[in-house]
Amino acid sequence: MDGAEPAFEEFVRGRWTSLVRYGYVLTGSPHDAADLAQEALARLGSAWPRVVRRDSPDAYVRTTMARLHISWWRRLRRERLMPDVPDRPAVDPGIDRVDAEAQFWPLLAGLPVRQRAVLVLRYYEHRTDNEIAELLNISRGTVRSQAFRALAKLRAHSDQHREPTSGRRG
Repeated sequence: MDGAEPAFEEFVRGRWTSLVRYGYVLTGSPHDAADLAQEALARLGSAWPRVVRRDSPDAYVRTTMARLHISWWRRLRRERLMPDVPDRPAVDPGIDRVDAEAQFWPLLAGLPVRQRAVLVLRYYEHRTDNEIAELLNISRGTVRSQAFRALAKLRAHSDQHREPTSGRRG
């Protein structure tokens, strides 16, 4: 608090204990209560001249504490804490397959939009023809013909880049 306005320093000294108690009621933890009071007072310190003019520093800091607590609570609610650290990393075969098929993605990107969408929905999303038709707002027959054409283009490209073999093993 070095260099802080004397009125602000006096406010902090006079209210610290009651603010920590208020924080304890909000959080249920003395450590979190102190953190909450400290963060709210830091914010009050930067807004001190404006807040003092309105003659409401106590209301400001308590409102700030309540809002900070709600914000922290929401953030923690989204987290899913694990009781134990996993022994090994999570394995996702889908990600491994994508990495292994890196040369496939430029080919897929070269297909027309509808053909690409049909293939992705069918083979990566594992959707049925009816679901694809509904999602793309096209008929089931169009889904099947677009998939046929897209696969034919991919096969043709694969056949062009396949090395010829002599048939002999050696």
